[in-house]
Amino acid sequence: MKNSTTLIYDGTFNGFLTAIFIAFEEKINVADIQRNGQNQSGLFSDTKTIFTHVDKAKRVWNGIRNKSHNAITNIYFSFLSESEGIELTLYTYIQKLMEAKAGNYLNYSDGIVQRVNQLASAVGREKQRTENLVGFQLTKDDIHFATIEPDTNVLPLISRYFRNIYANKSWLIYDMKREYGIYYNQNHVEMISLKLKDFGINKAHNSDVFFNEELDQQTLWSDYIKNIHIKSLINRKLHPSGVSKNNKTYIPTEKEAV
Repeated sequence: MKNSTTLIYDGTFNGFLTAIFIAFEEKINVADIQRNGQNQSGLFSDTKTIFTHVDKAKRVWNGIRNKSHNAITNIYFSFLSESEGIELTLYTYIQKLMEAKAGNYLNYSDGIVQRVNQLASAVGREKQRTENLVGFQLTKDDIHFATIEPDTNVLPLISRYFRNIYANKSWLIYDMKREYGIYYNQNHVEMISLKLKDFGINKAHNSDVFFNEELDQQTLWSDYIKNIHIKSLINRKLHPSGVSKNNKTYIPTEKEAV
């Protein structure tokens, strides 16, 4: 019997798709797919480190999309759910998809298929909620700045919405939980990190009612944002979402994924 192997990848969507490519190409008996640094389980499985390869990631993306546009959307959205064990769930989902004969659809009563569909729907709903709830504040260097802290990693999904609405303004939306943001300079969007001071709060809550201490924190945070130069705090190091301003890495565009 062939030994089972746990694939270790860098946490990016590119890295995950590369792991899928390697698993299929080398006919690996996959025990699990885990992010680097994750607590590894599976004491009786070997491990294999996967190095992200953009061309291989794109080949997997295009292969799945050619099979089913709806499936590739569900895969991408579900990956962004950050649900525990999502990688192995998606690997099994992709196996089922590729084994389906031409013209046949996935069995929607299947537990794995249902799980992926449910997670994708949840991410889609949070994407819409986030788009509706974002509130910007204008900083000293005329950048409209907002913070979010969603349950799922919806930041890559919302840029087109705000590009359409604020096409002639510079803006930055920062995910405080995941410590990266999307920055639009009236020309293109890039993903960045920020060196923000810690005021003891995670975000400015949109609420009409606060306790006095909370209200003081909101005031401090609001005053701080209005009086900083965001550009000086931007760090353009590559973030684990797998995006580079020079397009050296690949993730699906919103047009491709939605």
